[in-house]
Amino acid sequence: MRTIAVRLHPGEDLYNRLEEVVRDQRLDAACILTCVGSLRRACLRFADQPEGRLIEDGDPDARFEIVSLTGVMTPSGSHYHISISDRQGMTIGGHLLAGCLIYTTAEIVIGVLDACSLSRQFDPETGYPELVIH
Repeated sequence: MRTIAVRLHPGEDLYNRLEEVVRDQRLDAACILTCVGSLRRACLRFADQPEGRLIEDGDPDARFEIVSLTGVMTPSGSHYHISISDRQGMTIGGHLLAGCLIYTTAEIVIGVLDACSLSRQFDPETGYPELVIH
C-alpha cells in the first residue's frame, strides 16, 4: 500500500474534495487511514434514513471536531462514515454527505490499494450499490 496525504482548507467541502482526490489521482481502490480536523457545518445521513440532515448549532462560530472519518474510495462511488463532536463533547455520526464545510483544517491520510480495484454495483439483496472487489 502507498499513501497520499491531503490537507483541506477553511470553507472546502469535505466530501467533494475527497471525490476530487479519487478523480485527480485516478484511484481504483483506496481507503481513509486517518483524519483530524474541524467542520463549521456538517451534513450527515443517519442509519436507515432516506435523507440527509444538516447539522448546525445556529451559532455563526459553529464548529465540530472530526473525531473519526473512515471510508472506501472507488471511482464508481465512495462510501464514507464520519463522527463529529460539538463544543460540549457530544458526538454524532453517520454517512458523510456533501455540505460538510471545513472550519480550520482537515488533515487526511489515504491508503492506496494498488493490488486490487474496487467498484460499486447494485445488490438486489440489500437494495444498495455495494462494494465489489476485483
